[in-house]
Amino acid sequence: MEILMTVSKIASICTMGANASALEKEIGPEQFPVNEHYFGLVNFGNTCYCNSVLQALYFCRPFRDKVLAYKNQPRKKENLLTCLADLFYSIATQKKKVGVIPPKKFITRLRKENELFDNYMQQDAHEFLNYLLNTVADILQEERKQEKQNGRLPNGNIDNENNNPPDPTWVHEIFQGTLTNETRCLTCETISSKDEDFLDLSVDVEQNTSITHCLRGFSNTETLCSEYKYYCEECRSKQEAHKSGPNRGHYIAIVKSHDFWLLFDDDIVEKIDAQAIEEFYGLTSDISKNSESGYILFYQSRD
Repeated sequence: MEILMTVSKIASICTMGANASALEKEIGPEQFPVNEHYFGLVNFGNTCYCNSVLQALYFCRPFRDKVLAYKNQPRKKENLLTCLADLFYSIATQKKKVGVIPPKKFITRLRKENELFDNYMQQDAHEFLNYLLNTVADILQEERKQEKQNGRLPNGNIDNENNNPPDPTWVHEIFQGTLTNETRCLTCETISSKDEDFLDLSVDVEQNTSITHCLRGFSNTETLCSEYKYYCEECRSKQEAHKSGPNRGHYIAIVKSHDFWLLFDDDIVEKIDAQAIEEFYGLTSDISKNSESGYILFYQSRD
C-alpha cells in the first residue's frame, strides 16, 4: 500500500544538484527500485500547490499507469491531460534516476485553461486536485462521446441516447466512492437514505489518531433541530431528526515509494525516516497554523 500526502510547510533551502546526488547515494544502488525515478519539479512562482499534487498523483500507481497508457494512444489535440501525460512520460523515461524537471508545459496549459491559476499567487492544493481530476474525467468522457458519435456501439446500435449520464472513467474507478446519508425521523422513526458519489472526503485529522478514527468522526450522528429540522415525508412536516453521514502556505508532498519515505519540496527530493511522518500528521489546530500539517491524504483501500 502506498500512502501519500501533501503538506502545508515552511520553506526549506537546498542545492538541486547536491541534493539529487545525496538522495541517490543515501538510497544506494542495491536498494534503488528498478524502473523508478525520483525527480523534483521546478517552482514557477508559487506553484508548489501544483507540484505537490502532481508528485502525489505520479506515485499513485494506478493513476500513473492510466496516464502513461493514455500517452501511448494516437496523438490527440493538446489539452491538460496530454500535457500531464507528457510530464509523467518525461519523468518515467529519464536516463538518470534522480534529478529535476521543469513542468513548464503543464503549468502553461493550466494557466491558459483556468484563470484561477493564471497568476503567480499561492493557490489551494485541494482546489487544484479537484479541478485536475474533474478536468481529466471530462476530457475522457468527451473523447468517449466523440468515439460513439463517429461509429457504432459494441451492440451495433447508433448512440442516440444523449440524455444518458456519461460513462464512468478510470478517474472514477480509482478515486470515486459512494457516501450514503441516512436520516431518521425522531417522531415516526422513518429512515430515508441518499447516495452521493465523491472523489474526496473532508475529515478532521486529530493528533495521535488514525484514519479509521477520523472517518468515524466524519460519520458521527448529527441532530437536526430548531431551524435545521428535517422535512419528513411520512409526517408531512418538519421534525427533529438524526443525520449520519481553503488552506494557504507552502505545499510539499510526502510519498511512500516501495519500502521508504520521500519528501518532495518542489525541486528538492529527500529520503526521510518513517518516524518523521508524525511531524506532519495530526497536529493540534493551534500548532498547525504556524507549522507543517497534513492537508491532503491519499489512501489505497484494501479488500
